[in-house]
Amino acid sequence: MRHSKKIIKLGRKYAHRKFMLANMASSLIEKKRINTTLTKAKALKNFFEPLVTKSKTDTTHNRRIVFRSLRNKEAVSELFRNISKKVGNRPGGYTRVVKLGNRLGDNASMAMIELVDYNQTYKLDKSEKKKSTRRGRRSKKKTDDIDKVNKIESVDNSINNEKNQVGSKKVEEKPIDQTEDKQGSKELEEKLVDQTEDKQDFKKVEEKPIDQTEDKQGSKELEEKPIDQTEDKQGSKELEEKPVDQTEDKQDSKKAEEKPVDQIQNQVKTDEKLIDASKEKPISNQNEKDSKDENSKEDE
Repeated sequence: MRHSKKIIKLGRKYAHRKFMLANMASSLIEKKRINTTLTKAKALKNFFEPLVTKSKTDTTHNRRIVFRSLRNKEAVSELFRNISKKVGNRPGGYTRVVKLGNRLGDNASMAMIELVDYNQTYKLDKSEKKKSTRRGRRSKKKTDDIDKVNKIESVDNSINNEKNQVGSKKVEEKPIDQTEDKQGSKELEEKLVDQTEDKQDFKKVEEKPIDQTEDKQGSKELEEKPIDQTEDKQGSKELEEKPVDQTEDKQDSKKAEEKPVDQIQNQVKTDEKLIDASKEKPISNQNEKDSKDENSKEDE
């Protein structure tokens, strides 16, 4: 009986079986897919997959172990360079066996063995996979409450979105006053430049000598004089309107000034004579009084 005997003998001896599986494995590495009988495909799967797990760690020791079973340098290099990188994340199950039916001659069951990661027809994208989750039954009341809560949240979210849209529209629909404000700001900057120039001119004016300030004060005093000046002007006009007699008197005074010097000397002499006569008069008057007194005494 054949109890607990896992080795598939394939009707061949050990040496023949070993080299046959090595040649089939090297052809599978090169072509990634081969057709054979179903029993040989299963035997090849058990022989080949341990070699792929060895190729995940690229060391000389592992290379020698794989080369001992394959006896082909090109197959070993291909296994360690390319296949190990593409199959690195897969934890076992590197090959797939697909039944093809029976062969015509001897009616043997045929199969195809291939590397899983190199097949494009059976390969499915991760996005296409659907996760099947088992959900328990829920009562209708709980589902109704959940639906109500979801509706309320959806309404609140819609209201908030509308508010945000309205706010964004208001910001976009600002009037053209902003552009006018920008122009006004430019004008203000130009005015400030003009003001700085005016300030420099004022400083130059302030640095002038103090005589100008005194002249200004004098002008202010003249402006602040009372109305008496107007009266003086009127008086001067009246003087101008006096009769022509004054003009004649002025002419006489001018003629008197033009008299010769001889007349002036004669006047001086006459004045001296008058002074001498005035001095002699009082003596004669005293003599007359004395004579009168004597006469009066004699009559008595």
